[in-house]
Amino acid sequence: MDIATCQFLERLPNLPIADSWAPVDSTSDALVEVPLLGQVSAGMPIEACLDNATLQVPSRMVRRNTYALKVCGNSMIDCNIFDGDVIIIERQESAENGETAVVMINDQEVTLKKLYIEKNGVRLQPANETMPPIYLNNSDIRVLGLVMGVARQEEMAA
Repeated sequence: MDIATCQFLERLPNLPIADSWAPVDSTSDALVEVPLLGQVSAGMPIEACLDNATLQVPSRMVRRNTYALKVCGNSMIDCNIFDGDVIIIERQESAENGETAVVMINDQEVTLKKLYIEKNGVRLQPANETMPPIYLNNSDIRVLGLVMGVARQEEMAA
C-alpha cells in the first residue's frame, strides 16, 4: 500500500463504530512501522495465513501490540470498513458485546465481525444486512484483536 496515496482513519472512543471514524493527518505525525500480518475476511471466514510485510502508520494510531490486516470482502461496509482497506488492530484476547473484532474460528480461520455473547454461545454479526450472522460455541472462537483504525487508498476514500 503506497503511503503517499493513503488516507488514515482513527476510531474515536465511545461511539458506534459506523460513526466513529476521524481522519488522521499523516503528514504532521511521525510514521511507525507495524507488521502487516496478512488478510482477514469480511465475509466467509478464510484460512489464517501470515505475511511478513510491514505498513507505515501515524504514530498516534500505534499502541503496545498493534498490527495490520488487509480486509477481503464486504461484510463490514455498514461500519465504514470496505474490501481492500487495511485495518489497524490492537491485539486483545477479549471483546465487549457489540465490538468489532478479529476472531479466529477453530484455530484455523479468521474473520472480522461484530461479536455478541449470547445465552447459547457467540454470534458473529456482519455489518451488512445482506449477510447472515455466524453462530458458534464460545470454545470455537478466540478474539485476536479490536479494530482501532483504517488505512484506505485515496481513490477508495469516501
